[in-house]
Amino acid sequence: MHELLQRTAGLPEITLTAGDTLVREGESGDGLWILVSGRLQISKAGTAISSVSHPGAAIGEISLLLNSPFSATVVASEPSVLRYAADGRALLASNPAITHLIAVGLAERLAFVTTYLADLKNQYGDSPGLAMVSEVLNHLAHRQGPAARAGSAREPNPDY
Repeated sequence: MHELLQRTAGLPEITLTAGDTLVREGESGDGLWILVSGRLQISKAGTAISSVSHPGAAIGEISLLLNSPFSATVVASEPSVLRYAADGRALLASNPAITHLIAVGLAERLAFVTTYLADLKNQYGDSPGLAMVSEVLNHLAHRQGPAARAGSAREPNPDY
């Protein structure tokens, strides 16, 4: 994602100190952030799910693309510098190369999660507590985007 850093070189930068919250799960916003340096902690429903430290990582892209509230809370776990586009949608609409890089990053993450879930299924089958893995994999395989869904992007999916 170093190419994303190159393509966003003209964006203003913001600095976070450890403990600063960048976005909160459930809140809305139009921003897009690109990590330049530091480490960010990602949590959902109060549970830490990952941390991000690789330069060029995008934050807020899912919310922008799905036109939905932020899907996670992001907090700086150490001093961090990010590039900031206040109007992330305008940035994506005006720069197809940046949009492509964001899409590639999302596709890589989806491929990783799908592979991980398939590995769980192969290792543990339908053991109690993991029976839903097959359902999640099936749902991911058939997910085609907003046009394929009956509801809007803001409605929660009842299948999960």
